[in-house]
Amino acid sequence: MNKKIQLQDLGNKDYKATWDYQEALFKEIVDIKIQKRSNTDLVTPNYFLFVEHPHVYTLGKSGDLSNLLLSEKQLEAKGATFYKINRGGDITYHGPGQIVGYPILDLENFFTDIHRYLRFLEEVIILTLAEYNIIGTRSEGETGVWLDVGTPFARKICAMGVRASRWVTMHGFALNVNANLGYFDNIIPCGIKGKAVTSLHVELGKEIDEAEVKEKIAKHFQLLFEAVFVLD
Repeated sequence: MNKKIQLQDLGNKDYKATWDYQEALFKEIVDIKIQKRSNTDLVTPNYFLFVEHPHVYTLGKSGDLSNLLLSEKQLEAKGATFYKINRGGDITYHGPGQIVGYPILDLENFFTDIHRYLRFLEEVIILTLAEYNIIGTRSEGETGVWLDVGTPFARKICAMGVRASRWVTMHGFALNVNANLGYFDNIIPCGIKGKAVTSLHVELGKEIDEAEVKEKIAKHFQLLFEAVFVLD
């Protein structure tokens, strides 16, 4: 079991180019797993990508296109793009000021339980928010991390959507840190009506050091997954 994870910070990168890169890493791991049937000495790698995307809306495979409230021309006017993709979940937004994390892991290096995997991703964010004295929680039946669940002020701060095949994961989470929340007005986020979204800088009333947030996410991810990040 390989507990090392190659950490890459891609900076600001186009969504489609990043998706293609994820697919290539995903395929690499799957191909090695197939070869391992005849050569058990082979070791599968793991990756974790940090990235920030230009304005983009993505719709999961079970999503409803009507949750995108913009026409093609309106998307273009806002400088945003749109993609239907192969993760779970409905529609979400990515853009500047948002930290996106894509763990591309062979879960057989860690544990083979996709529900536990999702709960661990949520816990990474919950522990990170706690370092800013913000109480993040889960909302029953809804993935991601929320604030003030069970009150009229419930709001989502981190969206999640993953794909897994042969116990290899891709896609991941999107934490609003210094995000322009106006872009969420153009969708029904995650297909959930009447629920607000928020960002760390809104909750704290100041701009947040994104590099510092990434360090905290990386720390908690390594502890929960009992892994070691290796800079790539």
